[in-house]
Amino acid sequence: MKRRNTISKEAVLSVLTNTRKAMSQDAIVKQMDVDADRATIYRILNRFCEDEIVHKIVADDGKQYFAVCVKCDKNTLPDNHFHFRCTQCETIECLPALVEFKVPEKYKIQRMNCVLIGVCKDCS
Repeated sequence: MKRRNTISKEAVLSVLTNTRKAMSQDAIVKQMDVDADRATIYRILNRFCEDEIVHKIVADDGKQYFAVCVKCDKNTLPDNHFHFRCTQCETIECLPALVEFKVPEKYKIQRMNCVLIGVCKDCS
């Protein structure tokens, strides 16, 4: 379905594209140069997820983060890939390599949310 383009949508996408990292809704609002209420931003972010423009990451702190996944190529990484949250710089990024794991027999994964926590390569 074709969606109407708005100033708010353009502002949200601009912030996410320019920062090139996962951001919470609050962080996005702080960097926007237009006024929009929280409900509007929330709807925009969820529509971006539906339209596969961004993906949502629920971190270990329970917060939702949204990212335009510039490092992720659907041909090399699955939709459900691992993320990494740095405890020093507080960034969340898509891991550029496949992380393998085994699931016990007869378990079928439908969705996953995997965030590894530690110190990123830039802070090491």
